[in-house]
Amino acid sequence: MNNSIDMQQRCPAGSFPYTIRSGDTLYELARRNGTTVQAIMAINPGINPNNLRVGQIICIPGAVPPQPVPCPNGFYYTIRSGDTLYSIGQRYGVSVQELMAANPGINPNNLRIGQTICIPRAVSPQPVPCPNGFYYTIRQGDTLYSIGQRYGVSVQSLLAANPGIDPNNLRIGQLICVPRIM
Repeated sequence: MNNSIDMQQRCPAGSFPYTIRSGDTLYELARRNGTTVQAIMAINPGINPNNLRVGQIICIPGAVPPQPVPCPNGFYYTIRSGDTLYSIGQRYGVSVQELMAANPGINPNNLRIGQTICIPRAVSPQPVPCPNGFYYTIRQGDTLYSIGQRYGVSVQSLLAANPGIDPNNLRIGQLICVPRIM
């Protein structure tokens, strides 16, 4: 039985189900959704505002769930444990300032696990010259080892053909040079 579907059927009209995430408080949920703590408590009889549990599903008054900020030239990212705007920026090649601009109102000192933010697309750097090879676009699950195995080249050859590449942080859509074995 799917709790979200059950809650959607049980939440009164004009409200929507919400799954409690780490760091959530009724005050913050009310502020974020344009309602009051009292209104949330009224449609969730028996809820203990001092003992919200991660994964608990409650009803939030409001017509529809809030939509994440628009992200027309980028993609959405869900905050995980340990994330900072700096680490996210490093991972995706964007500055903290670009992340702040793409996510108005975000508090960089209070990122919440499960919070959705917009990662603006970084301007793709020009690929390294690849005169004796071909370009390859990184796909989900790729590693330099798996790419090397697929095309019969060593990880060292891939690293040499792609100076500055971080083998532990390949990004989907990243263009690399795969050298041809002579």
